Amino acid sequence: MNATAEQYLRQLDTARRPDLPETTAGTLRLDVRDDGSTDHWYLTVADQQVRVSRSADDAELVVRADRAVFDRMVRGELHPGAGLLRNELTVQGDMQLLMLLRRIFPGPDGARHPRELGRAALVGNGTTTARDERQ
Repeated sequence: MNATAEQYLRQLDTARRPDLPETTAGTLRLDVRDDGSTDHWYLTVADQQVRVSRSADDAELVVRADRAVFDRMVRGELHPGAGLLRNELTVQGDMQLLMLLRRIFPGPDGARHPRELGRAALVGNGTTTARDERQ
């Protein structure tokens, strides 16, 4: 994916996202710095849905970084935790919500979930699990 963070956030729909934990809810504000100005994106996560608006309201977690850093996260080139450790981004608030960004932003091109790979391997060699046999 070659989209920028702004392009990705603008097109992010509010459909249910099964990759988000059902019990996780919170608000995140992304402060995207570029050329002396800051754009604010406000994300509300609830019921496995993400709603995006443009607001500088207070949030449970505020993430600040340069536009290039957010663009790298959107492309799956930078994990938010690694960016934090490298001082490429700063956070203030509920750190548990930081890992939601990894699930909200797409992963690297061609990436697949480990469970998906495991299922494909089982199907490919004819192996069944105890769970498969019960069904």
